[in-house]
Amino acid sequence: MSSFQQARIDLGAQLRQLREAAHLSGKELAERLGWQASKVSRLENARQTATEDDVVVWGQAVKAAPSTIDELIRQAIALVERQDSWRQRHRSGLAALQEDIRDLEARTTLFRVFEPGIIVGLLQTAEYARNIFIKVKRLYSAPDEIDAAIRVRMQRQEILYDQSRRFRFLLPEAVLRYRLAPLPVMRGQLDRLLAVSTLPNVEFGVVPFEAPLPSAPMNGFWIYDDSLVGVPTRTKDLLLRDPDDIAFYARTFEEFGEAAVFQDEARALIVRVLDDFSRQAEQSSD
Repeated sequence: MSSFQQARIDLGAQLRQLREAAHLSGKELAERLGWQASKVSRLENARQTATEDDVVVWGQAVKAAPSTIDELIRQAIALVERQDSWRQRHRSGLAALQEDIRDLEARTTLFRVFEPGIIVGLLQTAEYARNIFIKVKRLYSAPDEIDAAIRVRMQRQEILYDQSRRFRFLLPEAVLRYRLAPLPVMRGQLDRLLAVSTLPNVEFGVVPFEAPLPSAPMNGFWIYDDSLVGVPTRTKDLLLRDPDDIAFYARTFEEFGEAAVFQDEARALIVRVLDDFSRQAEQSSD
């Protein structure tokens, strides 16, 4: 078991003890906090990482001592800021990792996302996601929770239809063409992008092959409001809170945005890739 998962288990056990000492059921605590009852269970059983906000409201709801809440905050911050290996994190479970991401997204109103390798998770179809999770499972020896992880990923996408939130997505054209799934799945995925690109709160940009690049697209990154940047690498999931780091990635995002095409131009580019996939499918069937 990884040290990251053990720390989650320890924090979850403390939260459960506080709830039980307050003579509250999981359902009763969830009602006080305005949460789904399943979230209480996920936190207590280390299937989701508790955030600083989570432990503060939990501690207040069970009338924990200020010193106890301070200690919970310390542990939660340490967990969130850990830079554990992706192998260890994925061993905690594909679905658990999706729940952590979903909880972070629920606290965000402006998303700025640059992904140079895959279709953004919030925009994936279920079958494209299945192919991605199969590869993740093989690479990181993750538990076989693919169906559960897909279900949470699809639930995460409901946030796209919340008009109080804004989404800005940037992808290089190469991402549209990478064969991370069979051709029929890729075609369905591009159809999905065409549909999502019309949402009024979604800005979807594609950096064409012929566009001059401001820098090498080495890593993807997610900017959550102006408070946090997530930078996934092959072995580490970096969570950056320093204002200088956030400003750096915000500038990088805008630079790639200047190289991208949007709206009708982006959709025309997607249609060209779809046409290429159709020709490839016809050739392979001959």
